[in-house]
Order: sequence, then C-alpha cells, then structure tokens
Amino acid sequence: METIIRFDKVTFTYRDEKQILDEVGFSVRKGMKVALMGQNGAGKSTLFKLLTGTLKPTSGQISVDKSMTVATAHQVIDQLDKELTIEQYFTKACNQEPHEVRRRMASVLNAVNLHAPNDRLVKSFSGGQQARLLLASALIQNPDLLLLDEPTNNLDQAGIDHLMYFLMSYENSVIVISHDADFLNSFTQGVLYLDSHTRKVEQYAGNYHDVVKEIEIRIERQNRQNAQMEKGIRDNKEKANFFANKGGKMRNVAKKMREKIEQLESEKVEVRKEDKTIRPFSIPVQQNIVGEVLKINSYTIIHNHTIIKKKSNIFLLKDKHLLVIGPNGIGKSTLIDSIAKGTAEGAILTPGVRLGYYSQDFSTLNYDDTAWDSLSKAMLETGAGVLNEQRLRSVAAGFLITGDLMGSRIRSLSEGQKGLLSFARLVLMEPGLLILDEPTNHINFRHIPVIAQAISEYKGALILVSHVPEFVSQIKIHERLDLEK
Repeated sequence: METIIRFDKVTFTYRDEKQILDEVGFSVRKGMKVALMGQNGAGKSTLFKLLTGTLKPTSGQISVDKSMTVATAHQVIDQLDKELTIEQYFTKACNQEPHEVRRRMASVLNAVNLHAPNDRLVKSFSGGQQARLLLASALIQNPDLLLLDEPTNNLDQAGIDHLMYFLMSYENSVIVISHDADFLNSFTQGVLYLDSHTRKVEQYAGNYHDVVKEIEIRIERQNRQNAQMEKGIRDNKEKANFFANKGGKMRNVAKKMREKIEQLESEKVEVRKEDKTIRPFSIPVQQNIVGEVLKINSYTIIHNHTIIKKKSNIFLLKDKHLLVIGPNGIGKSTLIDSIAKGTAEGAILTPGVRLGYYSQDFSTLNYDDTAWDSLSKAMLETGAGVLNEQRLRSVAAGFLITGDLMGSRIRSLSEGQKGLLSFARLVLMEPGLLILDEPTNHINFRHIPVIAQAISEYKGALILVSHVPEFVSQIKIHERLDLEK
C-alpha cells in the first residue's frame, strides 16, 4: 500500500519554548485505521494540527499526499458556530452550492443517526448530539483521511455502537484520538503512541491491548537487563577496591575493573517511563450541612422536538447520590445545568449550600484565567476567605498541574488538562452539592479509577450524568432518575 503520511525527524516547539515533539518519525499507509494515544497534554491535538498544516514543524519534514483530502472532527464545536443553523454549519464545512449541501447533509446525518430540521440552531443540540454533528461536519467533506479527536465524548451507548460499526465499514483512512480502549480495539489496526517523557512517537501494529502488553514486556526486559548490569557493577567495585588496596601491580588490575564498571554503566538502558497517574484524592464536603440539600418537584424533557413537563418527588440528602440517565438529546444536561445555575423551576436548593459543578463543556472555567487564578478563586469560595498556597499547590500537583502549567492560561491547556483542573477546583471548593456532567470526557483512562473512587466516597449530595457504564459501576449510587420513563 502507498504511504500517505510520513513524519521525518519532526520537531515542534511552541513559542513559549514548550517542546511537544522531538525528531519524531512514523508513516501511515493508505486505508489504515490508526489510534493516536498518549497522556493528557502530550500533544495529540497538536499533532493533528501539524498533519492538516494548521501548524508548521520547527524542524524536520512532514510529507502528506497532495491529492488527499483531510477533514477533522474536533473535540468541541466552536462557540461562534453554535449560533448557526445546522444548514449554515454544514455549508461552512463543505462550501458547496445550497442544493448540494442539503443533499450531502441528509446523507451524513443519516450516517451518524441524527435527524433534525435544517433550521435548528447548533446550540440547541445536546452534548451527545453535538458530538454527532462534529463527525458529520467532517464526513460531509468526503475526506480521504478522517481525523477524529475524542469522537465518543458525550455519546450514549447507542451512539458509540453506531459510530463503532460505521468506522468498521468505513473504507478510507482514519486516525483517531480516544481514551476508550474497547472502542479503539473494535476497528483500529495500529497505534501511534505519543510519549510525553521522550516526546517521541512509537509506532505499533495491533490494537491497544496488544500495545499495552508489548510495553509491559519491554519494561520487564529493560529492568531485568539493568539488574544484571547493576550486579556486575557492584561485583567489579568490590574487586576494584580490594585490588587497589594491595598496591603495586594490583593497581593496574583495579584500573581495569574501573574501566569495566564504566562500560557496564554505559550499557544500562533507560527504562521506558509510564504515563503518570493522578494521586488518590477526596472531595471534602461543606461543613454543617444537615438534612435536605435539594428537592426536585418537576423537570422537563425533549421528545420528538417537543418539551414535555414531568412531575417528580426527589429529595436529595447529604451523602445521597443520584444518577440521571436517558438517551442523547432528552435533556439531561439541560436539567442539571439549570439546577447548577439556579434557573430550574422545579428544583429547590437549600439556602447556604455551596454547589460544585463539573460542566461537560467547561463553561464554569474562565479561559482568560491562569490555572493559578482559577484554583485560587475556587479555594476562596469555601467562605473561609483564606488562601493557603501550600495546600493549593499540593492539590494541583496531585492532578499533574505543576510548574509552567500553573501560569498558563486555561485556553492554552488541553481538554484533558482542563478536566483535571476542574477536579482540583472541586477539591479546593469543598461543595455541599456536587453536580458532574460527563466527568470522564477527555480524561486519560489511567485516571478514571482514581476519579471514580473519589466520587463514590464523596459525603455530600451528588448528581451524576455519565454514559460510561464501567465508570458508573464503580460509584455508589442510591437513586436513579430515568428521563425516558
């Protein structure tokens, strides 16, 4: 098969001198479906921008087949595009005549299993529906190479299954960024692993599970090799010291022993470092919270594009966890967002209860703030009015927010780093009611069990929305609100 992409000794450094890639080399052949993996903030989305020409390498050569069309389904829809109708949104994506746009629209919306009138505003769609629009906006360009950046975020299980089967039968080339190993294993034939420590891209055949096994074997082999070297070094040091003390010709023997030690030291290999996992943490609960925290008398859902009001009788007490479930587009995020903002007609929050809200689109973050600013404000929201710098830095470090990241604007962070920052804020905020909307989006799979444990052990009132069954199964849930019933 012909090679459609080749990176040859590609180095990329941002203007702030943050190096992302260091003499990276790999190739992709026509028709391949490849997973691009790596730690949050390693530079996966940056690599996509280098592929499309949005960014240029600092050095090295990127060769992309000039006859090939490339389209990217990004992680989130641009805020300005949310004000467009879906017909305007797709017109912007493919730049065709109106009749051709509408023809292609019908085809790609059917491909992603989404049906809506052409004049509906993008912002009126749920997070899961917007994820489908992102994919459809790439497909409408009929690309030879499809780049997918976290395509399963916000999708319900039906949406993930539909996307998985679509990609299994998709004939063109695909490179996908995802932290969902099962999703990736269903259709990918190789892995590009961006190592955040070496800033290299390692290329593997097989699926993600194959790669994990291969890496484990390599680390074990490297550790074993180094252990043998260490033993040889210790033995030779003991002998060198012994002969050196004898004097005379024995000193020459000792010198040879030291040369052997230097040789063994040079033959030691650098063991591959694994991605860091966030430290175990807990989210402290607001003090002096007793009895009822939230009451939900009614809520609205969307069915066949119609708003329907439903009655309920939900009392959320301290240390009680509520799971809100239902398909994409029914109104889960609308419900919990209105509760968080205090605009839900049927929900009554007990006065004085501090609310911590993890929004799936990070709308609670001020993108002009630095990470330090954002964390400082969260700590001051506890009511104590005291900024404990040592605790703030300790909590941030537990979520891998250290060094230069503390002074970085939130808009410059990766989506995964924004997620970790949001959790750090919740720890510092000490809420009485915790509302979490798809908290696993963008998060490295290594961190998810740690996050699940912290949420499960949270002693305040909790409302959770998540489409990840494996994640939900690890969390203590006391009550379920199924919006479809």
